[in-house]
Amino acid sequence: MGLCKCPKRKVTNLFCFEHRVNVCEHCLVANHAKCIVQSYLQWLQDSDYNPNCRLCNIPLAARETTRLICYDLFHWACLNERAAQLPRNTAPAGYQCPSCSGPIFPPTNLAGPVASALREKLATVNWARAGLGLPLIDELVSPEPEPLNTSEFSDWSSFNASAPRKVYDTRDDERAPGLHRDCDDDKYRRRPALGWLAQLLRSRAGSRKRPLTLLQRAGLLLLLGLLGFLALLALMSRLGRAAADSDPNLDPLMNPHIRVGPS
Repeated sequence: MGLCKCPKRKVTNLFCFEHRVNVCEHCLVANHAKCIVQSYLQWLQDSDYNPNCRLCNIPLAARETTRLICYDLFHWACLNERAAQLPRNTAPAGYQCPSCSGPIFPPTNLAGPVASALREKLATVNWARAGLGLPLIDELVSPEPEPLNTSEFSDWSSFNASAPRKVYDTRDDERAPGLHRDCDDDKYRRRPALGWLAQLLRSRAGSRKRPLTLLQRAGLLLLLGLLGFLALLALMSRLGRAAADSDPNLDPLMNPHIRVGPS
């Protein structure tokens, strides 16, 4: 218990942790609206305090605050957002303090500066007005634009139905690079079998590509060497078969060392 230093000189058990003075509820609302205030006994047990909002961890002095009847302090925007997320059919007892789980709505028989200030703040939102027994506030709804009624338009003198229509040719020859030309004239034209190879070579020659890496060059050389080796094998096999067909020594009828006769 202590004596408040305001002109009222009231005896109080509330203690401001930041200014370290005893305060009454009138001074609490008027001069210590963003201070951590609890009982003097709690300050004797632990004088440490957190100057940040427990919902967003931002300093309390940075935004508008509201104090509950348990004297816990929060940002009004954080408390309003948290309570608005609850279902609309939540009972008044379901709205609790995030810190001590005490009631948010002050009892009807509780009078005092803190309870009066809290009721005024809660009366500004619909979720709290239902718990206070107040009628809901009509939410402002943006009016929808009225559709244009063309039947009431009577001045058609400026409308010229014989004016030529602008025709835009979308098949422009100057196309953006990278787009393939697909006209109806040559869509179904027969293309050569190796047309894809010629198109690939033209694309390689037309566009600048980055140089091949050492691994890609080695793979290309290996592929070319393999193709050349297979071509050489095919050529040697064909030449060898032709030479064997024209060799008289391989013909048993023309070989003098082989005698063919009746056994």
